[in-house]
Amino acid sequence: MDIFRRYAPFIQDFIYRERWQTLRAVQNAAGDVLFNSGDNLLLSAATASGKTEAAFFPILTLLSEEPSTSVGVLYIAPLKALINDQFERLDRLCERADIRVTKWHGDASRSAKERLIKHPEGILQITPESLEALLLHRKAAVPTLFSDLRFVVIDEIHALLRQDRGRQTFCLIERLMRLSGCRPRRVGLSATIGNPKEVGRLLAAGSGHATAIPRMEPGKEHWRLSLEHFWKTGPQSGAGERTPDGTAPALTDTLPLDTPGEAAPRGADPGIGYIFSHSAGKKCLIFTNSREECELVCQELRQYCEAMREQDRFLIHHGNLSASYRESAEEEMQRADSLKSICATATLELGIDVGRLERAFQLDAPFTVSGFLQRLGRTGRRGAPAELWFVMREEPAEARASLPEAFPWYLLQGIALVQLYAEERYVEPPDTRRLPYSLLYHQTMSTLASEGELTPRELARRVLTLTPFERIRKEEYGLLLQHLLRIDHINRTAEGGLIIGIAGERVVNNHKFYAVFQENVEYTVRTGSETLGTIVKPPPAGEKIAIAGRVWAVDEVDHKAHTVLCTLIKGRVPAYFGDVPGSIETRILERMRKALLEERIYPYLQRNAAGRLLEARTLAARTRLKKTSLLPLGEKIWALFPWLGSYAFLALERFLKLRCKERLGLKGFTSARPYYMIFSMEVGEEEFFEILIDEAEKDFAPEELLYEREVPVFEKFDCYVPEELVRRGFARGVLDIKTMLERVRGRFALQDCDRPAITG
Repeated sequence: MDIFRRYAPFIQDFIYRERWQTLRAVQNAAGDVLFNSGDNLLLSAATASGKTEAAFFPILTLLSEEPSTSVGVLYIAPLKALINDQFERLDRLCERADIRVTKWHGDASRSAKERLIKHPEGILQITPESLEALLLHRKAAVPTLFSDLRFVVIDEIHALLRQDRGRQTFCLIERLMRLSGCRPRRVGLSATIGNPKEVGRLLAAGSGHATAIPRMEPGKEHWRLSLEHFWKTGPQSGAGERTPDGTAPALTDTLPLDTPGEAAPRGADPGIGYIFSHSAGKKCLIFTNSREECELVCQELRQYCEAMREQDRFLIHHGNLSASYRESAEEEMQRADSLKSICATATLELGIDVGRLERAFQLDAPFTVSGFLQRLGRTGRRGAPAELWFVMREEPAEARASLPEAFPWYLLQGIALVQLYAEERYVEPPDTRRLPYSLLYHQTMSTLASEGELTPRELARRVLTLTPFERIRKEEYGLLLQHLLRIDHINRTAEGGLIIGIAGERVVNNHKFYAVFQENVEYTVRTGSETLGTIVKPPPAGEKIAIAGRVWAVDEVDHKAHTVLCTLIKGRVPAYFGDVPGSIETRILERMRKALLEERIYPYLQRNAAGRLLEARTLAARTRLKKTSLLPLGEKIWALFPWLGSYAFLALERFLKLRCKERLGLKGFTSARPYYMIFSMEVGEEEFFEILIDEAEKDFAPEELLYEREVPVFEKFDCYVPEELVRRGFARGVLDIKTMLERVRGRFALQDCDRPAITG
């Protein structure tokens, strides 16, 4: 079939106007599945490959040929910014076919939402949280809204698959189907999917359709990568030279540095000054791993502009900023002639079109290969190669620092992320180990609040049959319901039915109930009539805060209204938006070890980074790190390098403390997760491994790796879940005991790092 000829005339006209010469492979593959089968579709292709058009061209064609009598397409995205971006693109495309596009989230127009309720049609764009609110408060409208729903499109599906938010999304889709009687096909879109077969299974579950996963040859990707290292103070490690026989991955390219646009002021932080110089005269994204760091970097860059008497050329974008601040940054970046740069977090990591970016910077290493690829993919559009500059910053080690502290962990992590994809095309798979008791509470309360009184049997039938709860036993659900009755979150009626209790109403009626991810108590920050964003733990009046890339004096804090009034001042202070820990997979730690112990120098390393890696390798070569993961530090003190991911590392910590402590004579235990552990013990190296292997061979329940009376609240609603289930969920669904025990039984041995590197 000629897919182009199958498209509706208005789609063909759009392609002509855009001057496309041919359809891409991803568009032909998607068209074949959507036109010629009744299957779901999982579409994984590189950023800027045309995935959105590939999915929507056939969908809109089918919708124009047989208009839906309700909303025809439900588009779910993880970020408001992504919805806003796609709204503009889809609205222009659909205008000629008279297909209405409606966006529905907290910042969207109320009038547009009401119009859709009265006249359901076209495409609805929504976040998981807004869909939760819709099912909760507009249940009566759901059958009419979605009775003839044809497609559910989940954009950037990878961003949902490793957390409760993704499981919530699938629960909501199934609940919507039951309420409206529809059986839509599902379309998942992403540039970074690990284990597509498993993702396809998750996409199909409960849909009544199989999932087609077109296999397309990725072709050769051309990247321009740079990785540089800076000590925050003192001389740099610039003496390192490239190894003459170092071979490059097939998709990487040595990046000759351009001449800095302008020098940073004297005394500037070397790493931030490097970004300042090499972003001048260009449109760039500057990624950080936290909102706090984003604020600090933006403050510092703006101070450099002021010191150099130049116009401010830096913007800021993260989730705690007000919608107006975020949208103004997005609009500025979409201007073709803009030469400003945005300091950002993951809010601009996903597929938002911010125009033609010349390069992206990454401060330190992200936690995942997926995150690295997404950030790299923000650049390189419209025919240019993707370009990312890593900037690794490190505090000089103190004179009495221990051996593990002398290794450049972020530098090794950045190399590992690049090499895992370059050598193996590795991307993190979905996390299917979790026991979602927190989400079980959430969906139970949401279902009761939406449906009204239900018998225990009927409630269990509606909730436990949702696919994300397929591993939850009926006995566990009974335990949850009994607990909720005791704490007044649900009540039993005279007829024996269940309804929301008074304490439960306070939870469900709070707007923060819609989200299943952890949130902090936030205070809205205002200056005059302008809303800047939100912070947590505000300081008292007279102190300073950082938000929107600037520093403000706190004039007043209203703890009842959760507001902070402030005035703009000069200076620099750290920001705090709540704890957001990142987790790292075991494969990344293993590749970090290889980067430390092998001899090749990677072609994207700049002079300082190559020198710092050489220093680290020289230090490692003086030890027995190539032979063992346990190194003596003197006076019965040892360092253990497990090379395990975050949750396997956490399991090992508990295994040592709770199963092996007495036999080892373990004392003074500290760790830098997930890189190393330091402790003192009364046994030697050989006996250490013998004891660990002996304990690993014993049969023990995962709950034995919990401390006595410990209730490890891990997910947002764990505080309302019975302690027994919280303990079980953490021990069996969070701790990666299986990987940890395999590593222990193998004496922490990994494959020899001297084998030839894979380069294709």
